[in-house]
Amino acid sequence: MIQASQPVTSSRLAHLTRGLARVTAPLSRPLAGRRYFPIWAVVHHRGRRSGLEYAVPVAIRVTADAFIIPLPWGDRTQWLRNVIAAEGCVVKWRGAMHRVTAPRVVNLQEAAAAFHPIQRSILRIAGVNRFVRLSR
Repeated sequence: MIQASQPVTSSRLAHLTRGLARVTAPLSRPLAGRRYFPIWAVVHHRGRRSGLEYAVPVAIRVTADAFIIPLPWGDRTQWLRNVIAAEGCVVKWRGAMHRVTAPRVVNLQEAAAAFHPIQRSILRIAGVNRFVRLSR
């Protein structure tokens, strides 16, 4: 456990967020993409090498013309690399499937409009500064 007097390093923060993800994944996986859980979605994509189909639960925010997904582990994750290589994917959000295109990694300034000010503060504190923008 981190004590209040210890500085939180990015590697320590990454370790904590991965631990949190392991705990919340069993909860988010069955709820992601469902109609009444708009903060989670499922990204359906195909492996660029294997050709296998994958489904990844993600936190999501929505604007009039795009889905914005925070990238707490950066922009080198396999699912994102697959989506960029395919130039799109299918997102299950609020019970419906949405074909999305033009994946683009953006910074917090570009993604900020999709988030409430409190959420932006949490993202800054957590060190999340990369997002993927998927056009609807």
